[in-house]
Amino acid sequence: MDETLAMRARPIKDVPVGKGPVVYWMHRDHRLDDNWSLIYSMEKAKELDQPLCVAFCLAPEFLGATLRQFRFLVGGLNQLPEKFEKLGIGYALLEGYPETVLSPFLHDVNAGLVVTDFDPLHVKARWNRRLAGCIDIPLHEVDAHNVVPCWLTGQRRISTYPTFRKSIGPLLPRFFIDFPPIAAMDRVWNLGPEGIDWHAAMDRVKVDVSVKPVTWALPGEDEAKKALKMFITDRLEGYQEKAMIPVARSQSDLSPYLHFGQISAQRVALEVRSSKAPEEAKANFLDQIIVKRELSDNFILHTPDYDTFGAFAGWAKDSLNAHRLDAREHVYTKEQFEMGLTHDPLWNAAQTELVKIGKIHGSLREYWAGKILEWTKNPEEGLATAIYLNDRYGLDARDPSGYTGILMVMGGLYGKPWAAKEVLGKVKRLTYTAERLNYDIHEYMDRVKAL
Repeated sequence: MDETLAMRARPIKDVPVGKGPVVYWMHRDHRLDDNWSLIYSMEKAKELDQPLCVAFCLAPEFLGATLRQFRFLVGGLNQLPEKFEKLGIGYALLEGYPETVLSPFLHDVNAGLVVTDFDPLHVKARWNRRLAGCIDIPLHEVDAHNVVPCWLTGQRRISTYPTFRKSIGPLLPRFFIDFPPIAAMDRVWNLGPEGIDWHAAMDRVKVDVSVKPVTWALPGEDEAKKALKMFITDRLEGYQEKAMIPVARSQSDLSPYLHFGQISAQRVALEVRSSKAPEEAKANFLDQIIVKRELSDNFILHTPDYDTFGAFAGWAKDSLNAHRLDAREHVYTKEQFEMGLTHDPLWNAAQTELVKIGKIHGSLREYWAGKILEWTKNPEEGLATAIYLNDRYGLDARDPSGYTGILMVMGGLYGKPWAAKEVLGKVKRLTYTAERLNYDIHEYMDRVKAL
């Protein structure tokens, strides 16, 4: 096995390999192409002269995910079995939590090795620990989500962008490479049931069906590739100048595909780097998709309380604590926020966009989160409200970048103290006036009304 590929993996349970097949437990990177976890699994299976099967565990619920997110997830997954079959790879859909359904499956197929995706979220780490405690074969995890494996960029939480750039920079020449071609397996998987009733599986999950699926993004890796091509062709050239203007429509629209692993961030970065777009636009986008995105994984991996007030920057916690008793001009409940019933028409429009289509433009997300902090009784309530709204309606919700983005606005993460003011202390205050001067907010609000 190539040394660089081997460096993308690390053992969760390090015991001798068994004599049975290799199982790739897919749970973060849902694709065939450009998938280091799959490539590693295929290499291991060939080394061991064993067949390979991909298994996905469809949990009955996942951190409050709704029909919107489950439909996009399953819509991408159901396109994979046929692709794997052509390579001689098996595919199994297991309904239930991994620690409950995966261990019996591994026993039934007499698996000798399990490979899985790296994911820093609490729930995924817990799944890994519980599975490791139930099996007597090795469990390896592979970082197929980041260009540079997360554990190699820092053994601790890195506190600034410049420090992270210095850490990841020397590693990029080794890991920012193209993917090797994949060939059919020598040993074909011929175990297990054939055919999956995806509709029946969806009917059995316990999700809130009131949050409807979106129509602007179709699921699956083939659709992800089309979205990438469209971005590079139509919008990358103006990315540098227009990226922070909500009415410019210059965003990549790749975030749901990246979140569900239906496209590789490394593939996106490679295609952008080789494009004919202006160098400044390419550099700006590559900084976003590599440095800032992978810094989010570093933050989540090394911050056990990443979704709490305890994860705020020290200066932000001290300052917000000092202003807890300040009188608030406006205070809204979670329900009022959810329904877009604040006094601010711009904030209401941003929330309406999130509810209707599952996304808010990046710059407006800052305004949206900042005002929630300003208009709630305390920082803990503000953070909980922002996470609830994002996770309930956001198509790319429950993502390290999402948690990190909220913490950057509310908790000063990677930021600096500003002049102290009431309620927010030294946390930056985002204002309606500043937004109005930056772009045509009425054009944006009219567009949302037309949804």
